[in-house]
Amino acid sequence: MSMLLFTLEKPALAVRVTLRSGLRGWRRRSRELYLRLRLGWPALPAWGIRRASGEPTCLPAGLRQLLGFALRDSTVVGEEKMSVRKRLSKFINHAEEEDECQRDCAEESQEAPSNGRVDLKQLISKKIQLTAEAEELKPFFMKEVGSHFDDFVTNLIERSTSLDNGGCALTSFSIFEGDNNHRAKDLRAPPEHGKIFVIRRSVLDELLEVDHIRTIYHMFIALLILFILSTLAVDYIDEGRLVLEFNLISYAFGKLSVAMWTWFTMFLCTLIVPYFLFQRWARGYHRTSHPLVYSFIHCFLFVVFQIGVLGLGPLYVVLAYTLPPASRFIVILEQIRFIMKAHSFVRENVPRVLNSAEKKSSTVPVPTVNQYLYFLFAPTLIYRDNYPRTPTVRWGYVTMQFAQVFGCLFYVYYIFERLCTPLFRNIKQEPFSARVLILCIFNSILPGVLILLLIFFAFLHCWLNAFAEMLRFGDRMFYKDWWNSTSYSNYYRTWNVVVHDWLYYYAYKDFLWFFTKRLRAAAMLAVFAVSAVVHEYALAVCLNFFYPVLFVLFMFFGMAFNFLVNDSRKRPIWNVLMWTSLFAGNGVLLCFYSQEWYARQHCPLKNPTFLDYIRPRSWTCRYVF
Repeated sequence: MSMLLFTLEKPALAVRVTLRSGLRGWRRRSRELYLRLRLGWPALPAWGIRRASGEPTCLPAGLRQLLGFALRDSTVVGEEKMSVRKRLSKFINHAEEEDECQRDCAEESQEAPSNGRVDLKQLISKKIQLTAEAEELKPFFMKEVGSHFDDFVTNLIERSTSLDNGGCALTSFSIFEGDNNHRAKDLRAPPEHGKIFVIRRSVLDELLEVDHIRTIYHMFIALLILFILSTLAVDYIDEGRLVLEFNLISYAFGKLSVAMWTWFTMFLCTLIVPYFLFQRWARGYHRTSHPLVYSFIHCFLFVVFQIGVLGLGPLYVVLAYTLPPASRFIVILEQIRFIMKAHSFVRENVPRVLNSAEKKSSTVPVPTVNQYLYFLFAPTLIYRDNYPRTPTVRWGYVTMQFAQVFGCLFYVYYIFERLCTPLFRNIKQEPFSARVLILCIFNSILPGVLILLLIFFAFLHCWLNAFAEMLRFGDRMFYKDWWNSTSYSNYYRTWNVVVHDWLYYYAYKDFLWFFTKRLRAAAMLAVFAVSAVVHEYALAVCLNFFYPVLFVLFMFFGMAFNFLVNDSRKRPIWNVLMWTSLFAGNGVLLCFYSQEWYARQHCPLKNPTFLDYIRPRSWTCRYVF
């Protein structure tokens, strides 16, 4: 849990509540408490935990107040209508029992024998009792304290937003609530009431501080070492020497210089054209006598730039220079990112200019070039003039993140080398059939899931955190705990928060802005369609063939699961089903796309037509040896 800084800006009132050190102290003390109980140390009464029999012991001030507020008064978390003043008063009331508890502790300590002799049977029975209490306290701490304290912090963030807005929280999450909100168009929130950026760490950065979670990280490293040793051993046995050529990586990232020049051209165009068009429109909008025509011309030029320059330009380079798959992914993913960034910049600043013109203000709210340049590199797709910043740059942390990115790259290479390539080399010896397809899907599940987890860790955690650290970008919530999802709707919201925020504010919300609140299902369908088309476009261009497996899984099965397996499913069995379907889906994707790739490599056509590019080659290919 990252640092929460809760500030109330009111006349004669300035309250700052910092929970970071308190939470860390609670974690450290709870672990030490568990160890004391587990090992049977006799210093338990000084810690003051309420025993199973209901007999209270003593807590130190910080831990007692934290647990008393989060556990013994769990109703505080769920009560939305309770004021902050009442909550603070409850906090103080819980602390008033401290003196009495300390006196009880003193009396308990005086009961210890003073002659230095220890009754062995009594010590053994005490240790057994403490062990039982430890086992009882462990799930209590991990489940109750964790869930209730997370809810409390989330509630506090929402309350702070409400108080910062003068008691009326008109945010993107509340704009569609209430019975009087008949049209979302009438309650369009200004940019400052959209996504709220706060300083917070990524989830994995916090989880990797726990020894149990870090052990899982070590297990993946051990598996990578075994892949390397296995590859070296097989190469030495087959070739009689160590083969360290990395042919697959060198092929996938071929013509990288062309990709880099294409990226640099896209970056300069995105930096100059949208900013120039917006600046010219903003400064001339107040003076023109035909604002509608004037705005339409600039909007048309911006759309032409988005489609013609950022859309068709990189696509032509990818196809004309026949870039390999990884180089294509760099160009296409950056193309999509620049398009989304340019749209966000214009979308967030146009309402500010319109409000300024409506108020007849002499100041035109045009962001500076430095603000726009920072946004182009910042790990977010939502534009703001300013973001919360960290005080310093930890260059050791940056180096570690980039090292892990390269480690994941070699991890994927060894997965393809040891698990995928042998599988599809054997498949090509048999014609396409249901038996071959089923075996291929199940054999592809393990490498598919490993590749999914590595892509998530390398990009959404390491890559984005590295750039965030270099830019001192404070909000590191690029993802949430998607692995705990019990529904696909929650999984879609938490897997990639960066892209989800863009789709939510600029696709879902704007759809409801143009139409009515009653068309939420249609708005969700539109968001799924946009996301599915973009994903399939990226795969089709990068793999150089059209095979809409991802589109079908995403648009039909994914959307159906989103409505059927919704947020009302909370039992653990739904998390098991979510992971099962995720495993199967990744196996299907890896199997189908790999089969089609090998089929097009081994069954080329002399004069292919347009239908040959979109017709699956793996269904009819007969491999020639």
